[in-house]
Amino acid sequence: MIQVGDRLPDVVLMEYCEASTPGCALGPQPVRVREAAAGKLVALFAVPGAFTPTCSTRHLPGYLQRYDELRAAGVKEIWCVSVNDAFVMHAWGREQGANGKIRMLADGSAEFARATGLTLDLTARGLGLRSNRYSMLVQDGIVRVLNVEGAGALEVSDADTLLAQLRSWSAQVG
Repeated sequence: MIQVGDRLPDVVLMEYCEASTPGCALGPQPVRVREAAAGKLVALFAVPGAFTPTCSTRHLPGYLQRYDELRAAGVKEIWCVSVNDAFVMHAWGREQGANGKIRMLADGSAEFARATGLTLDLTARGLGLRSNRYSMLVQDGIVRVLNVEGAGALEVSDADTLLAQLRSWSAQVG
């Protein structure tokens, strides 16, 4: 399992672009994780699935509520990662009002989840291999804070916890 001090895995996630811009064509676009995290402070949180109850009513909304505070504390980007496809992640982000604030990144084949060792096997529930619920603070591609949830919990990977840890970490590193 990935640990504090480890570099993010060099895998590709997918992100749906709703409008064509000079840097992004319309539709799903690859996001190389290491490149995308380079040179910035990222608040990353992962959920077992888009549109699922806890993810939709508490986890993602918490990061939206703390968006301005996270940004004011130095976070350049907030990433939400889930084992879903880019179309689903985009639709969920639109439904939640997250698009334009939180990067909704699809890990459709669970490559990122496997590479981090943070998988959750929900095959018995008909959901297959998913991502565990967690959050991390990533500086220039290096994990600085990691909060992994126990089964069915949302106690340590919420936005309030990560924001408090970010403030503490920032005070320590000056």
